[in-house]
Amino acid sequence: MEEVYEIRVGFERGVLDAFSMKRHQWRENDGDEVRYWRANYHGGRFELYRKDDSDEDWAKLNPPSTEDWQALREVLWRKYQRKRISWNLVAKVDKILGKTDEDGD
Repeated sequence: MEEVYEIRVGFERGVLDAFSMKRHQWRENDGDEVRYWRANYHGGRFELYRKDDSDEDWAKLNPPSTEDWQALREVLWRKYQRKRISWNLVAKVDKILGKTDEDGD
């Protein structure tokens, strides 16, 4: 009798999510115009982008300003409070901003 082995190739959802790119988006209403923001986290680093209503393409912020990092931190903090992301992402932005645990929120 011949033995048959089944080989499964792929990742479970939880494992795949740990290695995939994380994208965070938010918007600000500036009176009569809306600005859109996007932060991609991949390979241990963030890339921030911005787009206005009139723009068709995302513009990479190179380098992002302190205000951009603070806005991202607020978005990540709210997601962390709802248990949508891990603390590690918030801590990485805190490190970029130069915050320590004693600084608080």
